[in-house]
Amino acid sequence: MLKRFVVLAVVAAACMSVACQRKAAPGPNVWAMVNGHPILEQQVERYYRSQYNRPQHPSPEEAAYIKLDILDDLINNELLLEQAQKLGLQATDSEVEQRFAELKAPYSDAQFEKELAQRGLTVDELKNDLRQRVSIDNLIRREITSKIQVSEKEIEAAYNRNRADYDVAEPEYHVAQIVVTPYRDAEVRNQKNSDATTPAQAIRKIHMLLAKLRGGADFATLARDYSEDPVTASTGGDLGFISASSLNQGNPALKQAVLALKPGQISGILHVKNSYRIIKLIAVIKPGQRPLSDPSVQQEIRQTLRQRKEQLLHAAYLTTLRDQAHITNYLAQRILAADGPLPAEQSASAPGSTSEPAVPSSSMNSPAGQPSAKSPAGPGQTAPKASSQN
Repeated sequence: MLKRFVVLAVVAAACMSVACQRKAAPGPNVWAMVNGHPILEQQVERYYRSQYNRPQHPSPEEAAYIKLDILDDLINNELLLEQAQKLGLQATDSEVEQRFAELKAPYSDAQFEKELAQRGLTVDELKNDLRQRVSIDNLIRREITSKIQVSEKEIEAAYNRNRADYDVAEPEYHVAQIVVTPYRDAEVRNQKNSDATTPAQAIRKIHMLLAKLRGGADFATLARDYSEDPVTASTGGDLGFISASSLNQGNPALKQAVLALKPGQISGILHVKNSYRIIKLIAVIKPGQRPLSDPSVQQEIRQTLRQRKEQLLHAAYLTTLRDQAHITNYLAQRILAADGPLPAEQSASAPGSTSEPAVPSSSMNSPAGQPSAKSPAGPGQTAPKASSQN
C-alpha cells in the first residue's frame, strides 16, 4: 500500500508540474496562443511595418492599439486555417502555383525578386502565405458564400422600404472602374495581390488589362483581381450611380469619358490623379421613379443584400470559432498589467517563427484576408446606391 501511495504521489506531482507548465506564461515574443499554436511578436511587427512605415510615427499608445488589432486579425486567420484543415479544404499544390503565377505575372523575374526582397520575403515564404490564403478562401466559399440566397420576397421588401431611393431627380450614370497606380499602396485589396510599384509596371499592367478587356474578359472579374482601388476592387470596380451634377463637379477627363460611352462600353486608358484608369458605363438612368421591374434595380438590391448577408455570416462564423477555441492574448494582458514597455517600444528581433498567417488580398505583407468580426465591411468602403436599405 505504501509503495502504491508513493507511485500515485509521484504521478500526481508530475501532473501538477505539467499543469503548471501549461499555465505558465510563454516567452515575451509570444503575443498570443490559439489552440496551442503561438502567434509571435515578429509576425505582428511584420504587418505593422508594412502598413505603418511612415515619416510621422504614431504614439506608443496608438501603435499598441494598432498592433492589438493586427493580432486579433491574425488570431482570426489561425482559427480559419485550423477549420479549413479539419474540413479537408487546404489548398492544393496546383492552386498555390496558379495563384503564384498570377501574382508574378505583372513583373519580370528581376522585378519580382526585387519586390520580394523589399518585402522581406522568399519565394517559399510567399508560397506558404498563398497556401494559407487559398485555404481560407476555400473555407469561406464553402461555409459562407455558397449558402447565401436572396429571395424575390426579400428584394421586394427592400425596395418598398427604400422606394424614395429609386426616385431619380436627374440623369444618373452607373459606372465601374479599374485603377492602377505607379506606387506601392498597403491598402490595395484585390484577389491577385497585384500592386504595381513603378510607373513602368503600372503602364505595362494597365495595357495588359485593356488588352484582356478588348479580348472579351469580364470587367468585374478583372477589377476584383487587379484593381488597386481599395474601396471598389472587392465589388468589381462598381462606383454605383453618379448623378449628372456630381459628374459635372468631378474630374473633367472622367466626365468626358463617361459621357462618350454607351451602356456596356469601356473607355481607353485614362491618366487621372497620378493613376491609370479604365472606365465602364454599365447603365444610364433617366429622371423619374425606377420600378422594381427594372432588372438593374433588382440586381442592385440583390447585390447589396448578398453583401450584407456575407458580412453578417462571416462575423457570426468567426464568433462561433472563437467561442469554441482556447485563446490567450498575452499582448493584451501585458498592456493591462503594464509590466513592460508598450509594443511600440519593444524590439522586433524575436527568434524565427513558425509558419506565418495567410496573406490577404491587400498586399504581399498584409494581415487578415477576410473582414473581421469587429468591422465586417472594412473602413472607408462604400456600396452602390441600394446600400441605404434597412
